[in-house]
Amino acid sequence: MSQEPAAPQVTDHGGGVHSIKVPIPDNPLGHTLVHLLDTDRGPVLVDTGWDDPTSWDTLTAGLRALGTEVSDVHGVVITHHHPDHHGLSGRVREASGAWIAMHAADAAVVRRTRAAEPGLWLTYLCAKLAAAGAPEEHLAPLREARASGRTGTLPGLRAALPDREIAPGELLPLAGRRLRAIWTPGHTPGHVCLHLEEAHPSQLPGNGRLFSGDHLLPGITPHIGLYEDPDDAACTDPLGDYLDSLERVGRLGVAEVLPAHQHPFTGARARVAQLLAHHEDRLNGLLALLSTPLTPWQLAERMEWNRPWEQIPYGSRTIAVSEAEAHVRRLEKTGRIERLAPLDASPIQYRSL
Repeated sequence: MSQEPAAPQVTDHGGGVHSIKVPIPDNPLGHTLVHLLDTDRGPVLVDTGWDDPTSWDTLTAGLRALGTEVSDVHGVVITHHHPDHHGLSGRVREASGAWIAMHAADAAVVRRTRAAEPGLWLTYLCAKLAAAGAPEEHLAPLREARASGRTGTLPGLRAALPDREIAPGELLPLAGRRLRAIWTPGHTPGHVCLHLEEAHPSQLPGNGRLFSGDHLLPGITPHIGLYEDPDDAACTDPLGDYLDSLERVGRLGVAEVLPAHQHPFTGARARVAQLLAHHEDRLNGLLALLSTPLTPWQLAERMEWNRPWEQIPYGSRTIAVSEAEAHVRRLEKTGRIERLAPLDASPIQYRSL
């Protein structure tokens, strides 16, 4: 039996906005900041945290520390479908009858994941990584898991289906509040930020506050990888989507950002400029690396990460390769590199033009 945290970490941000630090098991991020927004019909949560007993206990204890109960929750607005944000939504709805809202593009991911045969993802991932040039020692554990049927531990397989879809630009129907959805694809195809169009409680200069999810964080560059859909052959450009979304958020001129990780911060425009410059520098660096033809895996091995490639854990290498592919896709879309089609079953290579 899980134990309830003795001192839930809650913060009052003023103006009927609070946050609860909900832990993410075995993850360097540490926690998700679940935000609670008071409305005239009861509390509404922005994200819910990972589906884990300790996370659930922390969330419910945090709500009690704020003078409410999970059964009082009126609604849940999800910034994006990842399990550290959407994981506990189903349990909250079961306990309260709350509605769950999510952008249509991420709702489609949830429906597709729930409907797919569990091993389909591993089959797709093996083929994708092989085409990217992953070595056999990286592919072997995935093939073994697929053959043995060990797929039940993959997160998100039974994520809750949302009741409502969030339309870009929509003013959400929250009694007594002005919360507008800003579609910010990139980290996921249906990521949304939520603009609280109300004066800052501390009278900070700017246009309200922004619940930024993973789109805009104070000290982390969010992961931008390829949108994964085994049934879709469309050539998407997640990094291009992300860069466009950053500029859209920068134009809001918000007084303060309330992200889902780390801590609140001001200076959103400056942070947007930093992130735009970071990705342009990275694209230029990759362009130089691709003066010699490389596979996405070889490119990931040569990219700068927060630690040497040899020290990056197994699962994080898969994520790193997806990020390399997103940058390659952007360079290809903007006509700066070319794809070298293999003559046989060899992995795909890319080269600068």
